[in-house]
Amino acid sequence: MVGLDGLIIPGGESTTIAKGLESADLEPALRAHHEAGRPILGTCAGMIICDAEHLGFIDAQAKRNAFGRQLQSFEADLDVEGIGDEPLRAIFIRAPWVESHGPGVEVLAEYEGHPVAIRDGNVLASAFHPELTEDPRFHAIFMAMTTSASAREGAEERTR
Repeated sequence: MVGLDGLIIPGGESTTIAKGLESADLEPALRAHHEAGRPILGTCAGMIICDAEHLGFIDAQAKRNAFGRQLQSFEADLDVEGIGDEPLRAIFIRAPWVESHGPGVEVLAEYEGHPVAIRDGNVLASAFHPELTEDPRFHAIFMAMTTSASAREGAEERTR
């Protein structure tokens, strides 16, 4: 993961992703990326992988399939902090929600009273799939985090 400014842990099946990370021995590189303050975006299963029970990158516990199984997948308009006044169309597929979180976690969006988008330090996590729409605003949050972290890292290197 050397040279990456940001990392996305995508949706899919969280158990399969966790097994893949283990079999490829990627956890040390993921941890080094996180500890260096480089941004991570976890979407859907990626949110689960980042949670306190798995990699521990966010001070939150995600509940798998919280809205139901495949047949209960849905779309909804969300008010997301930091992207403007227009709602974001979100696609939820076997989606988790944030069951609990620590005081330092910033809730960016909720659906039916459950957090579905959060930020904890250098980690942005969503229960929905922002990549499945044409709306770039959620990814813009991640890009801003990445640009800021990259600039900060560059400034630190110049002062050494």
